[in-house]
Amino acid sequence: MKFLQNAPRFLFFTGKGGVGKTSVACATALTLAKTGRKVLLVSTDPASNVGQVFGLTIGNTVTAIHDVPGLSALEIDPEQAAEAYRERIIGPVRGLLPETELAGIAESLSGSCTTEIASFDEFTNLLTDGTAYGEYDHVVFDTAPTGHTIRLLQLPGSWTDFLAAGKGDPSCLGPMSGLEKHKRVYAKAVQALTDPARTRLVLVSRAQTSSLSEIERTYFELNQIGIGGGYVVVNGVLPEAAGGEELAQALRAREAAAIAAIPAAVAGLPRDVLELKPGNMVGIPALESLFAATSGAGITADAALVTEVEDAPLAVLVDEVELDGHGLVMCMGKGGVGKTTIAAAIAVALAKRGHAVHLTTTDPAAHLTETLHGSIPGLTVSRIDPEAAIQEYRRHVMETRGRSLDDDGRAALAEDLMSPCTEEVAVFRQFSRVVQESRRHFVVMDTAPTGHTLLLLDATGSYHREISRQVGDTMGFVTPLMRLQDPAQTKVVLVTLAETTPVLEAEELKSDLERAGIHPWAWVINNSIAAAHPQTPFLRARAASEIEQIAKVHTLTGRVALIPLLPEEPVGEGKLSALTALSCLPA
Repeated sequence: MKFLQNAPRFLFFTGKGGVGKTSVACATALTLAKTGRKVLLVSTDPASNVGQVFGLTIGNTVTAIHDVPGLSALEIDPEQAAEAYRERIIGPVRGLLPETELAGIAESLSGSCTTEIASFDEFTNLLTDGTAYGEYDHVVFDTAPTGHTIRLLQLPGSWTDFLAAGKGDPSCLGPMSGLEKHKRVYAKAVQALTDPARTRLVLVSRAQTSSLSEIERTYFELNQIGIGGGYVVVNGVLPEAAGGEELAQALRAREAAAIAAIPAAVAGLPRDVLELKPGNMVGIPALESLFAATSGAGITADAALVTEVEDAPLAVLVDEVELDGHGLVMCMGKGGVGKTTIAAAIAVALAKRGHAVHLTTTDPAAHLTETLHGSIPGLTVSRIDPEAAIQEYRRHVMETRGRSLDDDGRAALAEDLMSPCTEEVAVFRQFSRVVQESRRHFVVMDTAPTGHTLLLLDATGSYHREISRQVGDTMGFVTPLMRLQDPAQTKVVLVTLAETTPVLEAEELKSDLERAGIHPWAWVINNSIAAAHPQTPFLRARAASEIEQIAKVHTLTGRVALIPLLPEEPVGEGKLSALTALSCLPA
């Protein structure tokens, strides 16, 4: 493995949920420990399953992996860290401020930025405390901090003064109010991160266009703050051992095309390709096989037996949506699970049934809109350009809120507007212009704001004010949060994959929405190998590994659609129409 050669003390693994970065990080720690090194494996992933991989409970204390001499592990619980972090900020003013203001502060500290910064606060000692952790030759991190978080830690000035000046803004800088006194320690941590002699960044991806695009974005973002010299690991590539059935051949061709078109910025980085294994990466023997070539020899008869999945076609969900005659359907989920495709398939199906439908998407891959535009009677397609929306929003905030700030304040405000939350707010301002249409016909949205963003905007009062400015008071505007909370008007569809991490992430998204009073209406499990009924032992073993996650989704919701993994990407009117007609039963 190229990324393991002359490994420095710190190795950071990053990538989208579900690409296998935890497996790669665990296998790396195991490999280094077996060379006689002392290794500490640290996870800050909210959906961490490091303990599950090694078959023991780890938690928020350093735990020795007794079956591997020299290896220890630590799972930083992001929610626990965030809760302690919030209490440090809110505790001193509890009883001094009205409950409504405390609620607003608490919500400003409930988003993903707080969780990430609190986690970074926890593992700062791992980067800077040579006394407590100096015994380890290597510290392997499963999930790296984003460039946004690190840039925030580098900003000058007084956060307290800035927060006072920017009071009421939908902002990710709320978490920063508790960090000022620690900035010297954070500076040492950032120095360690940006030193290539001490730190190596490993970008983990699948052989998929969206996943490879994500590591390019991450690489650019981290390069902006001095973390360079990255390595690429393309994980889970279908091996020849998977056999020659039509599905396997098509998947190999699709993966080869994605790797051939790898983004230029990361194409020149040292690269390793890891083959897909027949089973899950759980247990030491499985981890020891990850960096080896895949063969079908280890597949047992039991592993290749697939329990037949229940038939759950997408058409059944479309039937229920159609009953109301109009309404808003929002497809949500983490990147790479296929929510844009599911949104398009639902929109096409409703239009084919004679309804007026507006499909609006933020998908940067404009081929969907190009394929569908004007080709289906009753279907209107629009693509909101997130970059254009963000630029307009940043310009507006800098010209208004930033006008009275000093240079440090403006720099902090500009950095705040680089956060992921800003994109949600900016795009939803654009989305709000078409929400009104759902009272008259169907509107299908690809992606939506998280519960945190909705609550934060609503709590500060800026939500109604900003949206009213956009659409005009004369239109009788109703707060969008109220519309999203009404199941008679809005149906939220969560899209996931039948894999551990994507299901955990979708479950977290469900909780986030429910905190805002929005209850997901249905789930869609996309790209299921089990639902495709493969014939070769290798793919049948992979299908068997999905059954547990499919069963878990059924415990979380009463409405589930199961979409089989298809030989070809479902792009274009014909293939999208076929998506809602697919059955999970064997032919």
